Amino acid sequence: MIRETAPAKLNLYLHVGPVRRDGRHALASLFAFTEDGDVITVNPARDLSLMISGPSAGALANMPHSDNLIWKAAELLRETCDVSQGAAIGLEKNLPTAAGIGGGSADAAATLRALIKLWNIEITNDVLSQLAFHLGADVPACLAGAPALVAGAGEEVSPGPALPPLWACLVNPGVEIATGPVFQAFDAANPAPAAPTAPALAEASYDALTQLMGATRNDLQPAAIARAPEIADIIKRLGHSRGALAARMSGSGATCFALFADAADAQHAQAEARKQGWWAMASPLILR
Repeated sequence: MIRETAPAKLNLYLHVGPVRRDGRHALASLFAFTEDGDVITVNPARDLSLMISGPSAGALANMPHSDNLIWKAAELLRETCDVSQGAAIGLEKNLPTAAGIGGGSADAAATLRALIKLWNIEITNDVLSQLAFHLGADVPACLAGAPALVAGAGEEVSPGPALPPLWACLVNPGVEIATGPVFQAFDAANPAPAAPTAPALAEASYDALTQLMGATRNDLQPAAIARAPEIADIIKRLGHSRGALAARMSGSGATCFALFADAADAQHAQAEARKQGWWAMASPLILR
């Protein structure tokens, strides 16, 4: 059995620019990933199959396998690399769905990594990146699962800066937010956005990180708050948590996060969020 973690993705910042000719938005973002997340397992089999378990499995119960990014990733890889073998794929779904933390994208990326090992595939990074981008804008960055600077519409991925040791507390109010309407609302409010910029982290220090977070933003946050006002409350609570360095929404929401230098502070924030009945997870971030 081959096992791959599909970590949660956090947009430490997300700057959105104009719509490109291909209909996608130009983006500039700094991705970070938690050590914890969903889990993908693969075993040899004659045909493809997918079994879903875990605390968030119910949200996917009525989704046809053909619509799941895991299934799409497996079929696309098999077709691209002319593989005749199958695989018994397992998903332990721990992260909430439609939550802005790249759960489906990370699952697809972990599936690609696992199946490349299972099927002994030789594939260039360029071909793999193109395949990943075909599955979704976040999938190329999720392949590496390490801090990454993301540009273009997600297809341009370069290594991110070294981060100081960090913990994150992720909080989701249990509200699913579709990405499309959030981008549409952004477009309506910003008919001529500037080209997105990608500020750099000066050094791997807490002071530099706090300054970077203060100088950046998530451009989708206002549109998401208009659809789920509780996001604003969560960000405020996380920002006032003991030891919080910064707090923000990730992706198109509704998951929010705070960054901490200390594990105990992140776990305290997790406990406080759970008292409100919210889903919460404290996890260290993957460093370079």
